[in-house]
Amino acid sequence: MRKYFFLLTGAFYMTAALSCSGGKNQGNDTAVSTEVVEVNVPAFNADSAYQYVKQQVDFGPRVPNSAAHVACGDYLASELERHGAVVTSQYADLQAYTGTILKARNIIGSFQPENKKRVLLLAHWDSRPWADADPDPSKHRTPILGANDGASGVGVLLEMARLFGQQQPNIGVDIMFVDAEDYGSHAQDDTYAGEESWCLGTQYWARNPHVPGYNARYGILLDMVGGQQPTFYREYTSERYAKGVNQKVWNMAKKLGYGNYFIDQRGGAALDDHVFVNQIANIPTIDIIPHDPTGRYSFDPNWHTLKDDMSNINPATLGAVGAVVTHVIYNEK
Repeated sequence: MRKYFFLLTGAFYMTAALSCSGGKNQGNDTAVSTEVVEVNVPAFNADSAYQYVKQQVDFGPRVPNSAAHVACGDYLASELERHGAVVTSQYADLQAYTGTILKARNIIGSFQPENKKRVLLLAHWDSRPWADADPDPSKHRTPILGANDGASGVGVLLEMARLFGQQQPNIGVDIMFVDAEDYGSHAQDDTYAGEESWCLGTQYWARNPHVPGYNARYGILLDMVGGQQPTFYREYTSERYAKGVNQKVWNMAKKLGYGNYFIDQRGGAALDDHVFVNQIANIPTIDIIPHDPTGRYSFDPNWHTLKDDMSNINPATLGAVGAVVTHVIYNEK
């Protein structure tokens, strides 16, 4: 297994769920109301989100230790601040599985930091240093643009930050752009470096939160949410730790007419940032990530290839995901 999906179906799904050792927050999702009560929700602008994706991609590959990475990080922090967030940059030297020291930067924008009622929204902003899934073997050491795998989730959250700056929700929100997510084991390595070679920035934050004792009602991770024709199933780890949050989101999607995107069925398991937020930070967190049971890589045919560029981004997908998450946040009390 590499970074993301392996399929859990039928009896195996049930066996895995029963045999896994209980996490610290297992069962916390029962406290999350799935009731949908409509309030005045500002309109999510899909074109604005698209432009936010493009502006990131225009920097080039955002690989840690590169000039593009530094420039894009400064841009993201300035945009959050421009929209009224209190911005914290969490710098850390993180060792990749290759031994390389990564100059990583987690960027957190807090809206209403004094509000004790909080929700965490996150996406990774770095891009893969290697196109190790590209059909051309000569490209397997070439960095990718990561338009969908990275920039899409950040683009949606930047548009939400713009909305928060215009109309504050009833709760405090922390938007976190995590770094060094995609520096995990190369697909052509002889041995797999393990799960902890991924999501380095999130692992660091979970052990060293930007606010001592930080907590949130729940978290929502966005990953690869801008593809051309994705479907989002209820991911396995999300179901295990935050089933009620999953149900809240999928109920809202159905209410808003986005059931063609948000398939109300269990999907596979994803090794992604939410795993470490759940297991280390003890915050019930879900992952909105595409899943295609018949696809080559289960989630995005352009994953970790040089084709993950702006031609891979559909504003309609950004709009669907953005509208659903925006409505969930503004319906919180």
